[in-house]
Amino acid sequence: MIKHIVMFRLKATEGKTAAENALAAKELADKLPSLVPTIRKMETVINSDAAPDSNYHIALICDFDDIKGLDEYQNHPEHKKFGAFIAGIREEGGRACIDYEY
Repeated sequence: MIKHIVMFRLKATEGKTAAENALAAKELADKLPSLVPTIRKMETVINSDAAPDSNYHIALICDFDDIKGLDEYQNHPEHKKFGAFIAGIREEGGRACIDYEY
């Protein structure tokens, strides 16, 4: 199995706060498991309001059978739509990711 964890630091855009953008991103991300067949499990989490401002705002925690499944997810049109959305609301350099076998 492959665990894919990606975190984003977001910015305010078009009258929306970073927190509001995190909620919009979560709403989109939560649809991905029903649209991308290689996702075995996915959780989308938003940073606590009480946590330090230096933290990332949102994280996607996904499980895949193997790297091939992860690659198929990353190239899936629905993931690409999510990626385009998140690219417009994340801070410059505001992405961190790790993929590991377990």
